[in-house]
Amino acid sequence: MIILESKTLTKGCAMLNLPTMDDIELRHKNVLVRLDLNLPVMNGKVSDATRIIRSVPTIRDIIKVNGKAILLSHFGRPKGKVDPNFSLEIVVDSVKNALKRDVIFIDTDWTDVSKAKKIIDNAPLGSVFIMQNTRFHPGEETNDAQLAALMASLGEIYINDAFSAAHRAHASTEKLAHLLPSVVGRAMQREIRALSDGLDKPQHPVIAIIGGAKVSTKIDLIENLLKKVDGLVIGGGMANTFLYAMGVGIGNSLCEKDLAETANRIMDKSEEEHCTIILPVDANVAWKFEANAKHRYYGLDAMDPNGMILDIGPSSIERIKGAIEEAKTIIWNGPLGAFEYEPFDTGTNEIAKFVAKRTRSGDLVSVAGGGDTVAALAQAGVIDDFTYVSSAGGAFLEWMEGKPLPGIEALKANKL
Repeated sequence: MIILESKTLTKGCAMLNLPTMDDIELRHKNVLVRLDLNLPVMNGKVSDATRIIRSVPTIRDIIKVNGKAILLSHFGRPKGKVDPNFSLEIVVDSVKNALKRDVIFIDTDWTDVSKAKKIIDNAPLGSVFIMQNTRFHPGEETNDAQLAALMASLGEIYINDAFSAAHRAHASTEKLAHLLPSVVGRAMQREIRALSDGLDKPQHPVIAIIGGAKVSTKIDLIENLLKKVDGLVIGGGMANTFLYAMGVGIGNSLCEKDLAETANRIMDKSEEEHCTIILPVDANVAWKFEANAKHRYYGLDAMDPNGMILDIGPSSIERIKGAIEEAKTIIWNGPLGAFEYEPFDTGTNEIAKFVAKRTRSGDLVSVAGGGDTVAALAQAGVIDDFTYVSSAGGAFLEWMEGKPLPGIEALKANKL
Protein backbone atom coordinates (compact mmCIF):
# COMPACT_ATOMS: atom_id res chain seq x y z
CA MET A 1 0.00 0.00 0.00
CA ILE A 2 1.26 3.47 -0.89
CA ILE A 3 0.55 6.07 1.78
CA LEU A 4 0.15 9.58 0.39
CA GLU A 5 0.71 12.71 2.42
CA SER A 6 -2.11 15.24 1.93
CA LYS A 7 -1.24 18.79 0.88
CA THR A 8 -3.19 22.00 1.41
CA LEU A 9 -3.63 24.40 -1.51
CA THR A 10 -4.44 28.08 -1.16
CA LYS A 11 -5.15 29.00 -4.78
CA GLY A 12 -8.78 30.00 -5.32
CA CYS A 13 -11.20 28.87 -8.00
CA ALA A 14 -10.36 30.26 -11.44
CA MET A 15 -14.02 30.98 -12.08
CA LEU A 16 -14.13 33.77 -9.49
CA ASN A 17 -12.66 36.39 -11.85
CA LEU A 18 -14.55 35.39 -14.99
CA PRO A 19 -17.83 36.99 -16.11
CA THR A 20 -20.41 34.47 -17.33
CA MET A 21 -23.53 34.58 -19.50
CA ASP A 22 -25.56 35.13 -16.34
CA ASP A 23 -23.88 38.52 -15.94
CA ILE A 24 -25.09 40.05 -19.20
CA GLU A 25 -28.33 40.77 -21.06
CA LEU A 26 -28.52 38.75 -24.29
CA ARG A 27 -32.10 39.57 -25.30
CA HIS A 28 -32.37 40.84 -28.89
CA LYS A 29 -28.58 41.17 -29.09
CA ASN A 30 -26.21 40.18 -31.89
CA VAL A 31 -23.85 37.85 -30.05
CA LEU A 32 -20.48 36.76 -31.41
CA VAL A 33 -19.66 33.27 -30.09
CA ARG A 34 -16.14 31.89 -30.46
CA LEU A 35 -16.38 28.12 -30.74
CA ASP A 36 -13.80 25.52 -31.70
CA LEU A 37 -15.27 23.95 -34.84
CA ASN A 38 -11.90 22.60 -35.92
CA LEU A 39 -13.43 19.13 -35.94
CA PRO A 40 -12.15 15.81 -37.29
CA VAL A 41 -13.51 15.01 -40.75
CA MET A 42 -13.68 11.66 -42.53
CA ASN A 43 -15.05 11.14 -46.04
CA GLY A 44 -16.29 14.71 -46.18
CA LYS A 45 -18.26 14.55 -42.92
CA VAL A 46 -17.58 15.49 -39.31
CA SER A 47 -16.64 12.30 -37.44
CA ASP A 48 -16.77 13.66 -33.88
CA ALA A 49 -19.20 16.46 -32.96
CA THR A 50 -18.40 16.50 -29.23
CA ARG A 51 -17.31 20.14 -29.19
CA ILE A 52 -20.50 21.23 -30.95
CA ILE A 53 -22.69 19.26 -28.57
CA ARG A 54 -20.97 20.78 -25.53
CA SER A 55 -21.64 24.30 -26.83
CA VAL A 56 -25.33 23.74 -27.59
CA PRO A 57 -26.41 25.20 -24.19
CA THR A 58 -24.52 28.42 -25.00
CA ILE A 59 -26.23 28.83 -28.36
CA ARG A 60 -29.67 27.91 -27.01
CA ASP A 61 -29.40 30.43 -24.18
CA ILE A 62 -28.87 33.14 -26.80
CA ILE A 63 -31.64 32.21 -29.21
CA LYS A 64 -34.26 31.49 -26.55
CA VAL A 65 -34.22 35.21 -25.69
CA ASN A 66 -34.31 36.14 -29.39
CA GLY A 67 -30.64 36.96 -29.62
CA LYS A 68 -28.74 36.18 -32.82
CA ALA A 69 -25.86 33.71 -32.40
CA ILE A 70 -22.97 34.47 -34.76
CA LEU A 71 -20.51 31.58 -34.59
CA LEU A 72 -16.79 32.16 -35.17
CA SER A 73 -14.12 29.49 -35.52
CA HIS A 74 -10.94 28.48 -37.28
CA PHE A 75 -10.66 25.25 -39.27
CA GLY A 76 -7.40 23.63 -40.28
CA ARG A 77 -4.34 25.57 -41.43
CA PRO A 78 -5.13 27.58 -44.58
CA LYS A 79 -2.13 29.84 -43.86
CA GLY A 80 -4.05 33.11 -43.92
CA LYS A 81 -5.50 32.57 -47.40
CA VAL A 82 -8.93 31.64 -48.75
CA ASP A 83 -8.80 27.90 -49.41
CA PRO A 84 -12.03 26.01 -50.23
CA ASN A 85 -10.50 22.87 -48.73
CA PHE A 86 -10.76 24.53 -45.32
CA SER A 87 -14.22 26.03 -45.60
CA LEU A 88 -16.30 25.87 -42.42
CA GLU A 89 -19.32 25.00 -44.55
CA ILE A 90 -18.35 21.39 -43.89
CA VAL A 91 -19.56 21.64 -40.25
CA VAL A 92 -22.94 23.23 -41.01
CA ASP A 93 -24.93 19.97 -41.08
CA SER A 94 -23.42 18.85 -37.77
CA VAL A 95 -24.36 22.15 -36.11
CA LYS A 96 -27.88 21.90 -37.54
CA ASN A 97 -28.23 18.35 -36.19
CA ALA A 98 -26.96 19.32 -32.75
CA LEU A 99 -29.29 22.33 -32.48
CA LYS A 100 -32.22 20.68 -34.32
CA ARG A 101 -32.80 23.89 -36.25
CA ASP A 102 -31.67 25.68 -39.39
CA VAL A 103 -28.31 27.46 -39.52
CA ILE A 104 -27.22 30.18 -41.97
CA PHE A 105 -23.70 29.84 -43.39
CA ILE A 106 -22.05 33.13 -44.41
CA ASP A 107 -19.08 32.79 -46.76
CA THR A 108 -17.48 35.80 -45.11
CA ASP A 109 -14.99 38.11 -46.75
CA TRP A 110 -12.85 39.03 -43.74
CA THR A 111 -11.47 42.11 -45.53
CA ASP A 112 -14.96 43.65 -45.86
CA VAL A 113 -17.78 42.38 -43.63
CA SER A 114 -20.47 44.76 -44.92
CA LYS A 115 -22.29 41.99 -46.83
CA ALA A 116 -22.15 39.69 -43.83
CA LYS A 117 -23.49 42.46 -41.59
CA LYS A 118 -26.43 43.04 -43.94
CA ILE A 119 -27.31 39.32 -43.91
CA ILE A 120 -27.20 39.23 -40.11
CA ASP A 121 -29.23 42.43 -39.67
CA ASN A 122 -31.93 41.27 -42.10
CA ALA A 123 -32.33 37.81 -40.57
CA PRO A 124 -35.09 37.18 -38.01
CA LEU A 125 -34.43 37.28 -34.28
CA GLY A 126 -33.19 33.95 -32.91
CA SER A 127 -31.16 33.14 -36.04
CA VAL A 128 -27.90 31.18 -35.91
CA PHE A 129 -25.04 31.96 -38.30
CA ILE A 130 -21.74 30.22 -39.01
CA MET A 131 -19.13 32.63 -40.33
CA GLN A 132 -16.39 31.51 -42.70
CA ASN A 133 -13.03 30.27 -41.36
CA THR A 134 -11.36 33.06 -39.37
CA ARG A 135 -7.97 31.84 -40.60
CA PHE A 136 -8.85 32.85 -44.15
CA HIS A 137 -7.36 36.19 -43.07
CA PRO A 138 -3.66 36.37 -42.03
CA GLY A 139 -4.58 38.72 -39.20
CA GLU A 140 -6.31 35.95 -37.25
CA GLU A 141 -3.11 34.26 -36.14
CA THR A 142 -1.20 37.54 -35.69
CA ASN A 143 -3.92 38.89 -33.37
CA ASP A 144 -4.51 41.79 -35.73
CA ALA A 145 -6.45 44.73 -34.25
CA GLN A 146 -8.08 45.70 -37.55
CA LEU A 147 -9.43 42.21 -38.15
CA ALA A 148 -10.73 42.07 -34.58
CA ALA A 149 -12.48 45.42 -35.15
CA LEU A 150 -14.18 44.05 -38.29
CA MET A 151 -15.37 41.07 -36.29
CA ALA A 152 -16.58 43.30 -33.47
CA SER A 153 -18.65 45.36 -35.91
CA LEU A 154 -20.90 42.32 -36.46
CA GLY A 155 -22.02 42.02 -32.86
CA GLU A 156 -22.78 43.73 -29.57
CA ILE A 157 -21.56 41.03 -27.17
CA TYR A 158 -18.71 38.50 -27.32
CA ILE A 159 -18.81 35.03 -25.78
CA ASN A 160 -15.78 32.75 -25.74
CA ASP A 161 -16.85 29.11 -25.57
CA ALA A 162 -13.66 27.62 -27.03
CA PHE A 163 -11.44 26.58 -24.13
CA SER A 164 -9.44 24.41 -26.54
CA ALA A 165 -8.35 27.57 -28.40
CA ALA A 166 -7.89 29.77 -25.32
CA HIS A 167 -4.12 29.25 -25.24
CA ARG A 168 -3.80 31.13 -28.54
CA ALA A 169 -3.58 34.93 -28.65
CA HIS A 170 -5.49 35.28 -31.92
CA ALA A 171 -7.83 38.00 -33.16
CA SER A 172 -11.00 35.98 -32.48
CA THR A 173 -9.84 34.57 -29.14
CA GLU A 174 -7.97 37.46 -27.50
CA LYS A 175 -8.13 40.83 -29.23
CA LEU A 176 -11.89 40.67 -29.86
CA ALA A 177 -12.57 40.20 -26.15
CA HIS A 178 -11.19 43.70 -25.50
CA LEU A 179 -13.55 45.37 -27.97
CA LEU A 180 -16.99 44.22 -26.76
CA PRO A 181 -18.62 43.30 -23.45
CA SER A 182 -17.26 39.77 -23.12
CA VAL A 183 -18.11 36.68 -21.07
CA VAL A 184 -17.33 32.99 -20.86
CA GLY A 185 -19.72 30.50 -22.50
CA ARG A 186 -21.42 27.51 -20.86
CA ALA A 187 -19.02 24.85 -22.18
CA MET A 188 -15.92 26.82 -21.21
CA GLN A 189 -17.46 27.62 -17.84
CA ARG A 190 -18.01 23.92 -17.18
CA GLU A 191 -14.52 23.02 -18.37
CA ILE A 192 -12.78 25.61 -16.20
CA ARG A 193 -14.83 24.56 -13.19
CA ALA A 194 -13.89 20.89 -13.76
CA LEU A 195 -10.19 21.69 -14.16
CA SER A 196 -10.26 23.99 -11.16
CA ASP A 197 -11.91 21.28 -9.07
CA GLY A 198 -9.27 18.83 -10.25
CA LEU A 199 -6.16 20.94 -9.83
CA ASP A 200 -6.75 24.29 -8.11
CA LYS A 201 -9.01 23.26 -5.23
CA PRO A 202 -9.21 19.47 -5.29
CA GLN A 203 -10.14 16.93 -2.67
CA HIS A 204 -6.98 15.28 -1.35
CA PRO A 205 -5.12 13.00 -1.79
CA VAL A 206 -4.60 13.91 -5.46
CA ILE A 207 -2.92 11.58 -7.96
CA ALA A 208 -1.72 12.74 -11.38
CA ILE A 209 -1.20 10.13 -14.08
CA ILE A 210 1.20 11.44 -16.71
CA GLY A 211 2.16 9.31 -19.71
CA GLY A 212 3.18 9.66 -23.30
CA ALA A 213 6.37 9.27 -25.25
CA LYS A 214 8.71 12.08 -24.21
CA VAL A 215 9.66 13.82 -20.99
CA SER A 216 10.85 16.83 -23.01
CA THR A 217 7.26 17.79 -23.91
CA LYS A 218 6.04 17.68 -20.30
CA ILE A 219 8.81 19.05 -18.09
CA ASP A 220 6.85 22.21 -17.20
CA LEU A 221 3.76 20.12 -16.54
CA ILE A 222 5.52 17.71 -14.19
CA GLU A 223 7.28 20.49 -12.27
CA ASN A 224 4.00 22.34 -11.73
CA LEU A 225 2.20 19.18 -10.63
CA LEU A 226 4.85 18.35 -8.03
CA LYS A 227 3.68 21.39 -6.07
CA LYS A 228 0.02 20.43 -6.20
CA VAL A 229 -0.44 16.67 -6.11
CA ASP A 230 0.32 14.01 -3.54
CA GLY A 231 1.34 11.30 -6.00
CA LEU A 232 2.61 11.36 -9.57
CA VAL A 233 2.34 8.24 -11.73
CA ILE A 234 4.75 8.39 -14.67
CA GLY A 235 4.19 5.94 -17.49
CA GLY A 236 4.67 5.42 -21.21
CA GLY A 237 8.00 6.17 -22.85
CA MET A 238 8.49 8.98 -20.34
CA ALA A 239 9.01 6.46 -17.56
CA ASN A 240 11.98 4.92 -19.39
CA THR A 241 13.94 8.16 -19.09
CA PHE A 242 13.39 8.20 -15.32
CA LEU A 243 14.31 4.51 -15.01
CA TYR A 244 17.46 5.08 -17.06
CA ALA A 245 18.39 8.00 -14.80
CA MET A 246 18.08 5.64 -11.83
CA GLY A 247 20.44 3.13 -13.45
CA VAL A 248 17.73 0.63 -14.36
CA GLY A 249 18.31 -1.35 -17.57
CA ILE A 250 15.72 -0.49 -20.20
CA GLY A 251 17.15 -2.36 -23.22
CA ASN A 252 16.21 -0.82 -26.57
CA SER A 253 13.27 1.11 -25.18
CA LEU A 254 12.41 4.66 -26.20
CA CYS A 255 14.42 6.95 -23.94
CA GLU A 256 15.67 10.55 -23.85
CA LYS A 257 19.04 9.79 -22.31
CA ASP A 258 20.11 13.42 -22.54
CA LEU A 259 17.37 14.26 -20.03
CA ALA A 260 18.61 11.91 -17.31
CA GLU A 261 19.89 14.86 -15.27
CA THR A 262 16.49 16.56 -15.62
CA ALA A 263 14.76 13.38 -14.45
CA ASN A 264 17.01 13.18 -11.40
CA ARG A 265 16.33 16.83 -10.62
CA ILE A 266 12.58 16.20 -10.81
CA MET A 267 12.89 13.21 -8.47
CA ASP A 268 14.90 15.28 -5.99
CA LYS A 269 12.30 18.05 -6.15
CA SER A 270 9.50 15.54 -5.57
CA GLU A 271 11.02 14.73 -2.18
CA GLU A 272 11.16 18.43 -1.29
CA GLU A 273 7.50 18.81 -2.30
CA HIS A 274 6.46 15.60 -0.47
CA CYS A 275 5.10 14.18 -3.71
CA THR A 276 5.41 10.43 -4.24
CA ILE A 277 6.63 9.52 -7.73
CA ILE A 278 5.32 6.14 -8.86
CA LEU A 279 7.33 4.45 -11.62
CA PRO A 280 6.89 1.00 -13.22
CA VAL A 281 8.45 -1.96 -11.44
CA ASP A 282 7.79 -4.43 -14.26
CA ALA A 283 6.96 -4.22 -17.94
CA ASN A 284 5.48 -5.91 -20.98
CA VAL A 285 8.49 -6.24 -23.28
CA ALA A 286 8.56 -6.93 -27.01
CA TRP A 287 11.22 -7.09 -29.71
CA LYS A 288 9.14 -5.44 -32.46
CA PHE A 289 6.95 -2.37 -32.27
CA GLU A 290 3.77 -3.76 -33.80
CA ALA A 291 0.37 -5.17 -32.85
CA ASN A 292 0.43 -8.63 -31.28
CA ALA A 293 4.21 -8.77 -31.38
CA LYS A 294 5.91 -11.53 -29.43
CA HIS A 295 6.09 -10.27 -25.86
CA ARG A 296 6.97 -11.24 -22.31
CA TYR A 297 6.67 -9.71 -18.84
CA TYR A 298 9.91 -8.80 -17.09
CA GLY A 299 10.73 -7.39 -13.70
CA LEU A 300 12.86 -4.33 -14.28
CA ASP A 301 15.72 -5.95 -12.38
CA ALA A 302 15.96 -8.58 -15.13
CA MET A 303 15.23 -6.70 -18.33
CA ASP A 304 16.26 -8.27 -21.65
CA PRO A 305 18.91 -5.89 -23.08
CA ASN A 306 17.48 -6.40 -26.58
CA GLY A 307 13.83 -5.81 -25.65
CA MET A 308 11.59 -2.74 -25.75
CA ILE A 309 9.27 -1.71 -22.91
CA LEU A 310 5.84 -1.16 -24.52
CA ASP A 311 3.55 -1.30 -21.49
CA ILE A 312 3.54 -1.52 -17.72
CA GLY A 313 3.35 -4.98 -16.16
CA PRO A 314 0.88 -6.55 -13.71
CA SER A 315 2.81 -5.55 -10.55
CA SER A 316 2.93 -1.94 -11.76
CA ILE A 317 -0.80 -2.04 -12.46
CA GLU A 318 -1.52 -3.21 -8.92
CA ARG A 319 0.81 -0.58 -7.47
CA ILE A 320 -0.99 2.20 -9.34
CA LYS A 321 -4.39 0.82 -8.32
CA GLY A 322 -3.23 0.91 -4.71
CA ALA A 323 -2.47 4.62 -5.00
CA ILE A 324 -5.77 5.32 -6.76
CA GLU A 325 -7.63 3.40 -4.05
CA GLU A 326 -6.50 6.01 -1.52
CA ALA A 327 -7.01 9.03 -3.78
CA LYS A 328 -9.95 11.43 -3.87
CA THR A 329 -8.96 13.16 -7.12
CA ILE A 330 -7.29 11.87 -10.30
CA ILE A 331 -5.83 14.05 -13.07
CA TRP A 332 -4.82 12.12 -16.19
CA ASN A 333 -2.81 13.13 -19.24
CA GLY A 334 -1.14 10.55 -21.47
CA PRO A 335 -1.37 6.75 -21.89
CA LEU A 336 0.74 4.33 -19.84
CA GLY A 337 1.88 2.26 -22.81
CA ALA A 338 1.60 1.80 -26.57
CA PHE A 339 -2.19 1.65 -26.27
CA GLU A 340 -2.68 1.72 -30.06
CA TYR A 341 -1.43 -1.88 -30.27
CA GLU A 342 -2.71 -4.98 -28.51
CA PRO A 343 -1.68 -6.31 -26.03
CA PHE A 344 0.23 -3.16 -25.05
CA ASP A 345 -3.02 -1.39 -24.21
CA THR A 346 -3.55 -3.56 -21.13
CA GLY A 347 -2.05 -1.22 -18.54
CA THR A 348 -3.89 1.87 -19.79
CA ASN A 349 -7.17 -0.05 -20.11
CA GLU A 350 -7.03 -1.61 -16.65
CA ILE A 351 -6.15 1.63 -14.89
CA ALA A 352 -8.80 3.53 -16.87
CA LYS A 353 -11.48 1.00 -15.91
CA PHE A 354 -10.41 1.11 -12.27
CA VAL A 355 -10.61 4.92 -12.20
CA ALA A 356 -14.01 4.76 -13.92
CA LYS A 357 -15.31 2.24 -11.37
CA ARG A 358 -14.30 4.40 -8.41
CA THR A 359 -15.73 7.49 -10.11
CA ARG A 360 -19.09 5.77 -10.70
CA SER A 361 -19.23 4.75 -7.04
CA GLY A 362 -18.76 8.39 -5.99
CA ASP A 363 -15.37 7.79 -4.38
CA LEU A 364 -13.30 9.74 -6.87
CA VAL A 365 -13.25 12.94 -8.93
CA SER A 366 -11.54 12.14 -12.24
CA VAL A 367 -10.44 14.73 -14.80
CA ALA A 368 -8.63 13.79 -17.99
CA GLY A 369 -7.57 15.51 -21.19
CA GLY A 370 -5.26 15.52 -24.18
CA GLY A 371 -5.73 13.92 -27.59
CA ASP A 372 -4.10 10.55 -26.90
CA THR A 373 -5.72 10.37 -23.48
CA VAL A 374 -9.20 10.93 -24.89
CA ALA A 375 -8.55 8.28 -27.56
CA ALA A 376 -7.27 5.81 -24.97
CA LEU A 377 -10.25 6.32 -22.64
CA ALA A 378 -12.65 5.97 -25.55
CA GLN A 379 -10.92 2.75 -26.57
CA ALA A 380 -11.27 1.47 -22.99
CA GLY A 381 -14.99 2.31 -23.12
CA VAL A 382 -14.93 4.56 -20.05
CA ILE A 383 -14.93 8.08 -21.45
CA ASP A 384 -18.47 8.75 -20.16
CA ASP A 385 -17.64 7.44 -16.68
CA PHE A 386 -15.01 10.04 -15.80
CA THR A 387 -16.10 13.20 -14.00
CA TYR A 388 -14.85 15.31 -16.89
CA VAL A 389 -12.87 14.60 -20.06
CA SER A 390 -11.47 17.69 -21.74
CA SER A 391 -11.52 17.86 -25.52
CA ALA A 392 -8.74 20.47 -25.40
CA GLY A 393 -5.15 19.57 -26.19
CA GLY A 394 -2.67 22.43 -25.87
CA ALA A 395 -4.94 24.52 -23.66
CA PHE A 396 -5.46 21.61 -21.26
CA LEU A 397 -1.70 21.09 -20.97
CA GLU A 398 -0.93 24.77 -20.50
CA TRP A 399 -3.60 25.04 -17.81
CA MET A 400 -2.03 22.08 -16.00
CA GLU A 401 1.38 23.69 -16.39
CA GLY A 402 0.03 26.74 -14.56
CA LYS A 403 0.43 29.07 -17.54
CA PRO A 404 -2.01 31.95 -18.18
CA LEU A 405 -4.21 31.37 -21.23
CA PRO A 406 -4.59 34.54 -23.39
CA GLY A 407 -8.24 33.85 -24.23
CA ILE A 408 -9.14 33.60 -20.56
CA GLU A 409 -6.95 36.48 -19.39
CA ALA A 410 -8.69 38.74 -21.93
CA LEU A 411 -12.08 37.85 -20.41
CA LYS A 412 -10.80 38.60 -16.92
CA ALA A 413 -9.59 42.02 -18.09
CA ASN A 414 -12.93 42.88 -19.68
CA LYS A 415 -15.11 45.00 -17.42
CA LEU A 416 -18.85 44.67 -18.05
